[in-house]
Amino acid sequence: MSSTPALRPRVVVIGAGIVGCSLADELTARGWTDVTVLEQGPLPAPGGSTSHAPGLVFQTSPSRTLAAFARYTVEKFSSLQVDGVSCFDQVGGLELATTPERLAELHRRAGYATAWGIRGEIVGADRCKELWPLIDRSVVLGGFHTPDDGLARAVLAARAQLDRATGRGARFLDRHTVTGIEQAEGRVTAVVTDRGTFPADHVVSAAGFWGPVIGRMAGIDVPVQPLAHQYARTRPLPDLAGAEAEASKPILRFQDRDLYFREHHDRIGIGSYAHRPLPVDPFAVLPYDAARARGMEMPSSYPFTEEDWAPSWEDCRRLLPALRATEIEEGFNGVFSFTPDGMPVLGESRQLRGFWLAEAVWVTHSAGVAKAVAEWMVDGRASVDLHECDLTRFEDAQRSPAYVRERGSQQFVEVYDVLHPLQPMEHPRPLRVSPFHARQERLGAYFLEGGGWERPHWYEANAPLVDSLGPLPERDAWSARHWSPVVAAEARATRERVALYDMTPLRRLEVTGAGALSFLQRMTSNNLRKKPGAVTYTLLLDESGGVRSDLTVARLAPDRFQVGANSPADLDRLLRYAPRDVHIRDITSGTCCIGVWGPLARDLVQPLTRDDFSHEGFGYFRAKETYIGHVPATAMRLSYVGELGWELYTTADLGLRLWDTLWEAGRAHGVIAAGRSAFNSLRLEKGYRSWGTDMTDEHDPYEAGLGFAVRMDKDGFVGQDALQGLAARTPARRLTALLLDDPAAVVLGKEPVHVDGTPAGYVTSAAYGYTLGRCVAYAWLPALPAGTGVHVDYFGEKIPATVCDEPLFDPEMNRIRR
Repeated sequence: MSSTPALRPRVVVIGAGIVGCSLADELTARGWTDVTVLEQGPLPAPGGSTSHAPGLVFQTSPSRTLAAFARYTVEKFSSLQVDGVSCFDQVGGLELATTPERLAELHRRAGYATAWGIRGEIVGADRCKELWPLIDRSVVLGGFHTPDDGLARAVLAARAQLDRATGRGARFLDRHTVTGIEQAEGRVTAVVTDRGTFPADHVVSAAGFWGPVIGRMAGIDVPVQPLAHQYARTRPLPDLAGAEAEASKPILRFQDRDLYFREHHDRIGIGSYAHRPLPVDPFAVLPYDAARARGMEMPSSYPFTEEDWAPSWEDCRRLLPALRATEIEEGFNGVFSFTPDGMPVLGESRQLRGFWLAEAVWVTHSAGVAKAVAEWMVDGRASVDLHECDLTRFEDAQRSPAYVRERGSQQFVEVYDVLHPLQPMEHPRPLRVSPFHARQERLGAYFLEGGGWERPHWYEANAPLVDSLGPLPERDAWSARHWSPVVAAEARATRERVALYDMTPLRRLEVTGAGALSFLQRMTSNNLRKKPGAVTYTLLLDESGGVRSDLTVARLAPDRFQVGANSPADLDRLLRYAPRDVHIRDITSGTCCIGVWGPLARDLVQPLTRDDFSHEGFGYFRAKETYIGHVPATAMRLSYVGELGWELYTTADLGLRLWDTLWEAGRAHGVIAAGRSAFNSLRLEKGYRSWGTDMTDEHDPYEAGLGFAVRMDKDGFVGQDALQGLAARTPARRLTALLLDDPAAVVLGKEPVHVDGTPAGYVTSAAYGYTLGRCVAYAWLPALPAGTGVHVDYFGEKIPATVCDEPLFDPEMNRIRR
């Protein structure tokens, strides 16, 4: 929680669009009533994205967090009225499929809806026609109907929340252009405008596509790329003549052609993502009055580009033949914000305390985002997991203007694309590579991407090993994407011989200084007060006991630790709290790591070093600084695949030599290079969790199966008070191991799980367990005894699975400790 210098903190919100108005309402409802909202344009429609938003709210998303934001937005806006007019029109939503691939995708989206608690059903073409009589029934294969979706009246909702916040003490000042952010001693102190200066303890940038402009004033990088998006309205349609309601039919998506539709009484509004990306420089967007002087309706409304519209208009007329009798009456290109990964940018800056971002937020998620940010500011944490939205999530290599522009533009292109969970971005690649990249290419590595890193998922050089496996279960087309039977061969070779895994992309932090031990003891849950050479698995908790991250901490010297972390947010968290006698730096880019795992790992490594790598001389969860051939290395006896072995770290300049040394020595033992797909399969067989996927700060250690990493008898650590008494209780929910009953069945993650025919939870991680001959899935479910039968909904098919005790593989830990 950030420190607040006043009991009644002064908050200045920059931007009175839907996000700024929602945030003012949420903050004042929580007792923070000294809120000033500054807006450069006129109220209630100041000219940003809110002023032209078509207002479609589809709640279903692959992201559980975005779905939660949208659900709250629907709930809240449905309760708001202005002059007797509701701020939300719950007409429902309808997504159409005109291809078999899209129909399959809609089944997957229906699974997301069930998993996240959103009402929806797959319907046939006849039902689609009933819901939207204007469509051509012959081109439609089916649809996904969500009765609780609908139209948000964004300007009206902003006004309703403005009125509520004003009634509690907030003030809204339009025609105030922000010109600067004042700060002192690393903390924000005031916002400067062309009409005066406003002292502040907290400043929130909710400026939409002007976010990067405000960020620059504060010295904060805001990775947002505005793009223009086409929206048009037809002339009156005879088929809609006499329409009294603004809309009576569900909001409509024709994603196969990147189009959506909504009614405007007797007209149809049409939005298109089918055109080329039209990036906009946020520093060149005109102020409200200057835009009006140039004939623009508002700063966010750019001239309609007819050449981009023409192909989409033909697609519209094919789907809705009634449009052939009309023309477009008006259109514009509306500007709104994208990020490199399509998620919002939320949170408080560490570099400038008290400066918050609530950017790249669409109307769909606006109230939910505002609630989460208000909770974060007032209570120190949000009630929903925000790691996908955290402003610290991007690597430095992902924050360049060129990267943000290129990836933001691609996010626009992909808005309605059918995207596989493993689908990598195409450009810019390669961006970050390990020192072993040339060797991996020579071995035929199949690279996917994460955090900018090229990550081998398997190696075609191992294809000859597949012949010795015997028949493998056939995969459906979806689960066969970004997969190869070579994965099974690599998993088997790891279990039977030895394999090299490139673990370089895993984050490494160095923590040093006289206060390093005391600091890490306070920040994490396990006991780190051990002799140098000890390695400890521990948790980074928040004040409420939620799992913010899991860490592996090696004590290499009395005042020097190497921390295996997950994301940039871990570094940010530690830096926020570090005292002056503690120094923290990210050493990931200057180092590299090879995991050497398998029953022959010792046979491979021991001849390369003079140090004792026997079980007695180098025990499990121990670290040793050594030499591997000519290469100085830090060896840690860890294994996330459930086999004997070590993680070997060295500097990046010596990485290639380390790889070649291990490869040459391993030839006599049948060594292979293995990829992330085999790694994921093996770690799930062993029950090892993946933070951000299997657990987040919404979960406590005990329900996540990580109670062993908590030492409640340790002197105070963050989150300790919140965990009091939890170890003795039976959790209401658990991260649960499942084995699919059918040896040929595979699921991938985020599928709903049914217990006794009722949705009861969702899958987090899943992969085929080649040692077990079954697909392994972990899921959040009510506490269930081993042997309970459940069903996983995969593209509409209920696949039987069984709750199992864990770990599923080698529960006695014999293979690791030998």
